[in-house]
Amino acid sequence: MSSRLIHIMKPSLYENNIITGITSSSTFKPNQEATRGEAALFLANALELHTKNVNNPGFKDVPITSEYYGAIAALYEAGIVGGYGDMFRPDTTLTRAQLAKMITIGFNLQKASNANTKFTDVNRLTDANTKYYIQTLVDYNITRGTTTTTFSPNQNLTRGQLATFLFNAMNAVNEFEVISIK
Repeated sequence: MSSRLIHIMKPSLYENNIITGITSSSTFKPNQEATRGEAALFLANALELHTKNVNNPGFKDVPITSEYYGAIAALYEAGIVGGYGDMFRPDTTLTRAQLAKMITIGFNLQKASNANTKFTDVNRLTDANTKYYIQTLVDYNITRGTTTTTFSPNQNLTRGQLATFLFNAMNAVNEFEVISIK
């Protein structure tokens, strides 16, 4: 009998209220593009940030009645996310590279100081910081890319990818137990 590794979440992302479904608890839609608001909510949940009694970041498009308000305010206060002037744009999509930055900062990962990835599309980027954030995810085994040689930094992030990145980041900082099953 062969040995294999199985990741067991105790509790799971859903059971621990880190991720939520769309319109119901039984519909996740992993291939749907993730919004900035969803990413903020899921990341704040994963980081266990206090989202009540937060300072108002002043984003005109995030009223205090928004389901994302507490998460966005907490992440902003922690220096993990920023906005576009006085707007956050919670309903717009975000890219895989943008999430790489959020995860690196949010999970307080040691940011790479150089980028020697196998990802040809990352190596072609002109922004060194973006390369370093992506390299950080590679260094922590949080990503393997969209193919063996591409990361797709400018591709819009899906909800499934968001959940995978968060799960892997939490594993990287030992939030979940990994066991070997024979």
